[in-house]
Amino acid sequence: MTFESLGTAPTSTAAARRVSCALPPHILERIIRNGSAEQRERALSTLSLDASQRSVRVHNALLTTAQRNVRPPRLTPRTGPNRTIGDAGNSEVLPGKTVRAEGDDPVDDVAVNEAYDGLGATYDFFSSVHGRDSIDDEGMSLLATVHFGDHYDNAFWNGRQMVFGDGDGELFTRFTVSLDVIGHELTHGVTEHEANLTYLNQSGALNESVSDVFGSLVKQYLRGQTADEADWLIGEGLLGPEVQGVALRSMKDPGTAYDDPILGDDIQPAHMDDYVRTTADNGGVHINSGIPNKAFYLTATALGGYAWERAGRIWYETLRSPQLRANATFRSFANLTVRQARVLFGNDEVTAVREAWRAVGVLA
Repeated sequence: MTFESLGTAPTSTAAARRVSCALPPHILERIIRNGSAEQRERALSTLSLDASQRSVRVHNALLTTAQRNVRPPRLTPRTGPNRTIGDAGNSEVLPGKTVRAEGDDPVDDVAVNEAYDGLGATYDFFSSVHGRDSIDDEGMSLLATVHFGDHYDNAFWNGRQMVFGDGDGELFTRFTVSLDVIGHELTHGVTEHEANLTYLNQSGALNESVSDVFGSLVKQYLRGQTADEADWLIGEGLLGPEVQGVALRSMKDPGTAYDDPILGDDIQPAHMDDYVRTTADNGGVHINSGIPNKAFYLTATALGGYAWERAGRIWYETLRSPQLRANATFRSFANLTVRQARVLFGNDEVTAVREAWRAVGVLA
């Protein structure tokens, strides 16, 4: 397995806290190489906008870390989500004009309604399943902006809000269409407030994987699907009708989500034997996340039933564990999941978790 890159590895702490985007940079780089003149121009514009958001993401992440140590306990009761959707009007100004607020009726703009519903579904999942009060567990308001940029091919969490592009209409559709992407990006906020996994190398791949895990679980919970019924796709519905693929990633079969003349082939590994060592994408955080993704899928399907009830709880409590370091490796994270399975459940769960990590080559 090979990986070609246009970029170089980040070396600073700031780079390691880069903005978390739904569409991996290596896909945009493939479009720049293989796409039409117009597709290349839009991919370059998207990469440029992604880069400009890095300083915002760094600033907000640092504020989150500082506030975590001084914020007093919340005393007011949980009241449900507080959502606000803004419309950037294809500009790059955030948060844009407010077009729907909490409790408002649906509007004529499908992207606005999808964003509103996606924020609500994610809030409901974390509240109902894990007793969590929003992203920060302190009732944080949920803000999203739609119609960001001109044919912007991405969505991201910038530390304070969600931002959605409309896609180019050829390779990608609007980024509000995929609930698992919305859940994925909002989970980056949960990770910031719980573990703040460094966005670099294996800890960065774990950061991405945790978002994939809970992005998928948000969708499964809303649909009432068991582990065997779920599609385990991330970015379902995002690819344009002419693209040869089904999603951005497959947790069930990493490396099989797409194989397209413009996007290239899916290079996610499913086993440590194929771990990709690269200087791009913060050490391949969107690539090597396929390995822990596969481990979660194997755990969930081995246990059966609803994946959020046991497998999801084990991963959530691992994320919250004081023993989880910011620079965690796959192995240290795996060992913590085994420990949490023992604390929370019993031998069956411990065996399922351990065997899943063994199957992907992380544990011996």
